[in-house]
Amino acid sequence: MKYIEVDEELYRYIASKTEQIGESASDILRRLLNIESSTQVTDQSMHPDIILSQPSHEVVHFAPVESKRPVSAVAAPIQYQFNQLINEHMLEQQKGAVGRFLHLLAAIYDQNPAKFEQILQIQGRDRLYFATSKEALLKASKTANPKEIGHSNFWVTTNNSTAKKRAILIEVLEQFGCDETRAESIAEHI
Repeated sequence: MKYIEVDEELYRYIASKTEQIGESASDILRRLLNIESSTQVTDQSMHPDIILSQPSHEVVHFAPVESKRPVSAVAAPIQYQFNQLINEHMLEQQKGAVGRFLHLLAAIYDQNPAKFEQILQIQGRDRLYFATSKEALLKASKTANPKEIGHSNFWVTTNNSTAKKRAILIEVLEQFGCDETRAESIAEHI
């Protein structure tokens, strides 16, 4: 197993290219770089002096590290790519409204994992929708039917009606800066 340190900006970019829940950083990079597993590839058109190879049975793990650039040089806050949340093919593969709800929440998480904790502020009048553990949601409601949002370590209550799931997703999208019309359009995919 090999480890590579990447700065937060690059980590967010790799995470934003996730196409399926649970996809590893290695899988994402293989797809983006067009590298087949267990074969040696030389791409002279992109990088004539670099030979990319994948040693058999080795896994590369990425961990975000703090950027070494001065604060003034750090990129502006991430702009969510709301149009990229909708992947019709991936949505069709999800199991029902709960699967599509979880898939869309995971896509939002993948665009900016560091800021995702702000969803914890979204709550019902007498209901907890999000938590950092299954137990917290079950403590708030024994019928919550908590599910983990992708690989985020955040959990969501899923025993709401489809209309309520849409309303929650709209609130999440708006929390991350999506305009109301676009948020409603995305939520219709649940």
